[in-house]
Amino acid sequence: MSSGKRQNSPHNRARRHFLGVAGAITATVVASSAADAMGHKTWRKGGNKGSGSGSGSGSSGQNCFLRGTSIMTPTGEAVIEELKVGDLVVTMRGHAVPIKWVGHQRYKNGGKSWHESVVPIKVSRHALDDRTPHKDLYLSPNHALYIDGVLIRVKDLVNGATIAPATPSRGEVLDYYHIVLDTHEVIQAEGLAAETLLVRESNYEHFTNFADYKRLYANEAPVAMTPFAPIVGYEGGREHLKALLRIWASPFVKVSDPIEKAYQRIAARADQLVS
Repeated sequence: MSSGKRQNSPHNRARRHFLGVAGAITATVVASSAADAMGHKTWRKGGNKGSGSGSGSGSSGQNCFLRGTSIMTPTGEAVIEELKVGDLVVTMRGHAVPIKWVGHQRYKNGGKSWHESVVPIKVSRHALDDRTPHKDLYLSPNHALYIDGVLIRVKDLVNGATIAPATPSRGEVLDYYHIVLDTHEVIQAEGLAAETLLVRESNYEHFTNFADYKRLYANEAPVAMTPFAPIVGYEGGREHLKALLRIWASPFVKVSDPIEKAYQRIAARADQLVS
């Protein structure tokens, strides 16, 4: 895929919106800092939160691994549909952590086309480097990967070559699974760093088997997990950019776009692989 084609992609239209939001936020922060320096009080109007992150807060359902995905455990890889409550998985922190719950969703399309929020995104073998992932990985579009210290939804990395939608045939059944731990973590799926479910109050109810979670944890208070790392995305960009500004930048530092940086690196590798 040529760079010219990528310039007109939905990815880049979203990026232009993202950068516009970044500029607005930077200007607001700079103005607020200047006012604070002069001893003036600043007022910020509240607003609606963004439409969601790669961790299940969006309107398009949960973010999951497709059936057959291999997850790293202390004894080696295991396919996700065979994992159960109490089994151990290895996290990015290097710890073996017991599974709290495995959510399951099943989709079957009887119409003319699949909804884009359900169509799996295929991350081809070696899309990121010579070892990662070590096998094709299939994720729902909003599932986040851990790249360069942030969480990026896989749909924001689609380049049409090594990362692309894998549209199922009509009548095909899709089984998605997700892992819940006590905290939001990053695990290895086909050797690629990907998030576990970021539980926010009752978002687990999007899964078909949510009643099992309620039965297991009936006496547990509502959960609001802290993200493993900053979550960035072109949708809900204002909320995500504010998080990055607080962590990385002074008000006078140019806002960088970690999604575009990762996208360009992966797309450049895709060009090399197909040339």
